[in-house]
Amino acid sequence: MLDSNQILDIMNQTFMLALRIALPFLLISMILGIVVAIFQAATSINEQTLSFVPKLIAIVILLSVLGSTLLKTMQDFFVMILGLVAGG
Repeated sequence: MLDSNQILDIMNQTFMLALRIALPFLLISMILGIVVAIFQAATSINEQTLSFVPKLIAIVILLSVLGSTLLKTMQDFFVMILGLVAGG
């Protein structure tokens, strides 16, 4: 049986893992959104897809580059959780 300190530690690790996985995608999306918004303001182009397509392409590229690392991180965390559950 897990005590409350171990449960809080697992929750903390879970939130940190979620942050490590989501942060690169959120940052690249935010940076590209700002760059495209500045470009749209400078050129007076108000096309909705102009802000969506570069973000989508960048996220797909980032996923292809970091996908295996993120998957390995999630697998290690899952194995750790299974070890805690199975070990009692």
